[in-house]
Amino acid sequence: MEDFIFKPYEEMTPEDYAKIGFKSGLEVHQQLKTDKKLFCRCSAGHYEDEYHAEILRHMRPTLSELGEYDGTALMEFKTKKDIIYRINRSTVCTYEMDDTPPFIMNQNALDIAIGVGLLIDSNIVDELHIARKQYLDGSIPTGFQRTAIFSVGGKIPYKDREIQIIQMSIEEDSCREVSDFGHRRVYLTDRLGMPLIETVTAPDMRTPQEVADVNQIIRRIGRSTGRVRTGIGAGRQDVNVSVTGGTRIEIKGVSRIKSVPLLTYNEAMRQWSLLRIQEELERRGITEDTFSAKIDDITKLVRKTTYEPVANAVIQGKIVKCITLKGFKGILNRKTQTDTYFAKEISDRLRVIACLSHIPNLIHSDSGENTLSTADGQKIRKTIGVKEDDALVIIWADEQDIDLAANEVIIRAKEATLGVPSETRQALRDGTNGFERILPGPNRMYPDTDLPPIRITEERLRDIKSWLPDKVWIRENWYKKIKVPTDLIFPLSISPYAKVFETAVNDWKVHPVLASVILVQYPKRLKRKRLDVSRITTDMMSSILIAIKEGKLMKDGVLMLMERIIRQLHYSEDLIPVPATDEEFDKIFNESKTLIDAMELLHPEMKIELLKGMIMTSLRGRYDGSKVAKLVNKIYDKEAKND
Repeated sequence: MEDFIFKPYEEMTPEDYAKIGFKSGLEVHQQLKTDKKLFCRCSAGHYEDEYHAEILRHMRPTLSELGEYDGTALMEFKTKKDIIYRINRSTVCTYEMDDTPPFIMNQNALDIAIGVGLLIDSNIVDELHIARKQYLDGSIPTGFQRTAIFSVGGKIPYKDREIQIIQMSIEEDSCREVSDFGHRRVYLTDRLGMPLIETVTAPDMRTPQEVADVNQIIRRIGRSTGRVRTGIGAGRQDVNVSVTGGTRIEIKGVSRIKSVPLLTYNEAMRQWSLLRIQEELERRGITEDTFSAKIDDITKLVRKTTYEPVANAVIQGKIVKCITLKGFKGILNRKTQTDTYFAKEISDRLRVIACLSHIPNLIHSDSGENTLSTADGQKIRKTIGVKEDDALVIIWADEQDIDLAANEVIIRAKEATLGVPSETRQALRDGTNGFERILPGPNRMYPDTDLPPIRITEERLRDIKSWLPDKVWIRENWYKKIKVPTDLIFPLSISPYAKVFETAVNDWKVHPVLASVILVQYPKRLKRKRLDVSRITTDMMSSILIAIKEGKLMKDGVLMLMERIIRQLHYSEDLIPVPATDEEFDKIFNESKTLIDAMELLHPEMKIELLKGMIMTSLRGRYDGSKVAKLVNKIYDKEAKND
């Protein structure tokens, strides 16, 4: 490991990831398409930035059933956050504010969840038991999330192997975060309580790209049912990453699958780098037992500094402290992620736990940038007594935060002697990640006493199986076999019209290419015109394809018909464009050709294209476009030969 050079993202190979022992698993969350929320009767899926009231809460940890506190809950309690909930009367209720007990679980949501579980051959539990999972970050006003495991096991085919599924859960969604700065965190509650499923895989992915690939498959499985929500925020994933010698790190809330490869690459680099830092500290004789640090108040020493952030802090009455890390010289500037260094590990802790949100929130002696002047630095070193091989971290904060912040610097520095601390990390836009909280332990889960168990019967499973689609990989293999265009295979496999396609091809003998283009591409074209394509139901699409099969509707008239359906909100044969008669075609053809022929300066090829366009515009959807093209080409070819 020590002689391995971590390459840039684009240059890493599967063999490189194998050398560092890269492993990754997924926790994929998908919202379910239900009218109501999971444990109340509020409407689901209605997002609204408007709010009618604000509620202030302070979260406090509670003892588990074993009389213990969860470490994550204690960490969140240290932050002393004011949690503000912005509530809209149409999207929230007294249950969600923890003022009334929950309703019985939404049974439609449970059926959808079980259906997705059956598509990956998981083992559905006989009896569903609801648990509480502590969340003290304020994202759920009750301080806990109601969740229930409904299946265990299962598998997904991938390449030459199978990805194992550990479990699937159904749970209520959390609030939408509006802002988080200092000691104030603001949430909107419209998303709160919406039902979602969580699919947890084993750490079977061996490269960052494999993680994204498997993520896409899981997403497609849910979407193939037509009963999960789509769009921004409807699907999110947590990604677990480890390397040899490291530990499982969870990157939370990844909203875009295409971000996954770079995020997992950077986390692998971070763990590999932290292990190298641990080795370097050990070479220097610094271990968990020998680690040494001290804290000094240097407010008076920097009263006249020209470094603006510290100078402003002193003017505002803040306290400035210097933490000496014995023997740490050069460590703070060691690279951990792309353009990211170990000092940011400490800065993140200060931002999250001590609420020092203004950046920069520290400066350090390993930095090559201009911070304190040389004279300031020498005065500090001389006054507090610092050795040449020590590193200094300088922080500034209000009196209520400064001691907590100074201690967090020491805690994170000491953790460097242990390698990779167990954490939950936050996905950042640049593909790196930052500290969010320490990794939760088993004490955060305990049984829910407000809700009874739910029996899952064989009869219920049979009813769910009756509406399940084929598995997406079976669909996609069939599409390839019948020569569906490659770019349409994926969208068709998750399309709500997939069953219509199957019937159209097998029973009505509509050509697969034509059917797939109509069902996938045409709705996209209408969407670009800002038309609501959701108004075209599967029954309407079936009627369109039947009309084509019976010769009542021409291919070129489909778009016009679909647009009419959207505007009229129904389908009838009266809306089908009436095919043009030969006489009508001849009249339009001759009139158009006369106009084109009068344009003597036009190039012949331009005349051909203009004539085709004029005819098809006049006959919108009422004549076969391929016939028009052939006829125009034939006539102009003949004229060219005569000339």
